[in-house]
Amino acid sequence: MSESSGLLLTEAILAEMREHVERLCPEEACGLLGGLEGRVSVVIPVSNELHSPLRFRMDPREMLAAFKRIEQTGEELVGIYHSHPKGPAVPSPTDQAEFAYPGTIYLIWSPTSQGDWQVRGFSLDGGIIQEAPLAIMDSNL
Repeated sequence: MSESSGLLLTEAILAEMREHVERLCPEEACGLLGGLEGRVSVVIPVSNELHSPLRFRMDPREMLAAFKRIEQTGEELVGIYHSHPKGPAVPSPTDQAEFAYPGTIYLIWSPTSQGDWQVRGFSLDGGIIQEAPLAIMDSNL
């Protein structure tokens, strides 16, 4: 799966993101995803320097360290994730206006009516919002 068409994630990668999102709720959690050709291999949580339930801004020092970590492993940025603790699981106007990484998939976590969390992926390239498929594979593969 290429990064422009969606992301390939393992159950372990999803669990790592979900744990981060749940732990920081009601604050918006955020982080970067490293990998190759749309296959996520690493989740790097980054502090939300706004500590807000409605907005996020990644801590610049942590973000730079995350980019260096991804680059040192020979991988690339394939995704960015954050949570909408009060919903909905779609990019907000602020998300759209501040999106700065074409070719990456934007994952948004939000709570469901049953109290669990859902995640959806989006491509925001060129100001056009398109849902991006998230393929889940067994962590042992």
